[in-house]
Amino acid sequence: MPDTRPAPGRLVLRPAPPGLPDDAPRPPVIAESGDPFAALRVLRLVARIERGRAVRLDDIVSALNAAETDWLFDRAVVVDALVRLQAAWLMDYRTTTGIVLEDGPYGPTVAIEDSPRVDPWLVRRVARERDACHEALAAFSRLDRLGDA
Repeated sequence: MPDTRPAPGRLVLRPAPPGLPDDAPRPPVIAESGDPFAALRVLRLVARIERGRAVRLDDIVSALNAAETDWLFDRAVVVDALVRLQAAWLMDYRTTTGIVLEDGPYGPTVAIEDSPRVDPWLVRRVARERDACHEALAAFSRLDRLGDA
């Protein structure tokens, strides 16, 4: 006769009942400043915008919300990511011409320098944000239970 007493680690799953949905929809995420997951999405889009021309931040926000349908971005999150990006550019290249944030006639804009050094640099910045996301996920996976967070 099999042992039916409960014991730690003794969870046994049986096949799913017929008709059980396979998918588990993800809840919407409201992007927050300083969150590497939000910054990663902002920088991935910014890496693809046209170089050497001012682009409205509201257009970037709209593009993010259209592309990332399970996220909600507002201008403040995009501004925060771009200010951090601009500061990193200033630290790396000691120039303010690489990433220019300013007010335009239709609202705030960003212009990214049109030079061969921009793309490799942006790719490295995006990779850093992606690594920060993986670190956050690894830290989360090491939590024993919700109360320990």
